[in-house]
Amino acid sequence: MAGDTETHLQDRGDGTDVVRQPFLIGVSGGTASGKSSVCEKIMELLGQNKIDHHQRQVVILSQDSFYKVLTPEQKAKALKGQFNFDHPDAFDSELIMQTLRQILQGKTVQIPVYDFVTHSRKEEFVTVYPADVVLFEGILMFYSQDIRDLFQMKLFVDTDPDTRLSRRVLRDISERGRELEQVLAQYITFVKPAFEEFCLPTKKYADVIIPRGADNLVAINLIVQHIQDILNGGLSKRHNGCLNGHSTPRQRRTSESSSRPH
Repeated sequence: MAGDTETHLQDRGDGTDVVRQPFLIGVSGGTASGKSSVCEKIMELLGQNKIDHHQRQVVILSQDSFYKVLTPEQKAKALKGQFNFDHPDAFDSELIMQTLRQILQGKTVQIPVYDFVTHSRKEEFVTVYPADVVLFEGILMFYSQDIRDLFQMKLFVDTDPDTRLSRRVLRDISERGRELEQVLAQYITFVKPAFEEFCLPTKKYADVIIPRGADNLVAINLIVQHIQDILNGGLSKRHNGCLNGHSTPRQRRTSESSSRPH
């Protein structure tokens, strides 16, 4: 159960004070592939979306919160749609690593808030309390090996490129105040090439590949079932399950004809 102080999670299986690390799940995929929707669906099916944030057993974090603070020159380019936000260098990987290490220690963490309209970090932070399961989503969650190796389970949301582009256009215009021409130019110049160079190659690291994103309820239900096992303490009692250690499970593509994911 999540707490509201900077304390370690305790093993609830036998009443002892053995520290139990939270289960980290990385969720990657191209822009507008449905990563956030998949995470939100998992939260909904677990009944965690309506629980007070102090008491949640499952929380969601986004790599988008960890964009670097731009220099004045970079910000000027960003406002013209000429800055590459899909490149690994655009993210504050050191802060991501620091945050993940604190999460693994069962600590309360402060997550930056990024303003996509002004391309800057806001002054406020979001407080995330200790939880048993942490879903961390982003386009390049698997790019850095140091970060990738911290995840006990890795999901890749695989969505048709045309669908992703249409979603991106609608989102950037309605939510981020962009012009259509700017969105398309940025997609062709930065987003698509970066996906092919940096994101798509990391698909091979995924333990579970989810075609069609949140529409694939069969795949998501299988993942939810596995998370429920973790929340119920079943995972800590398995001595031969590869997900409880740091070994990489065998890659498996999950679709409507798939069996239970590992």
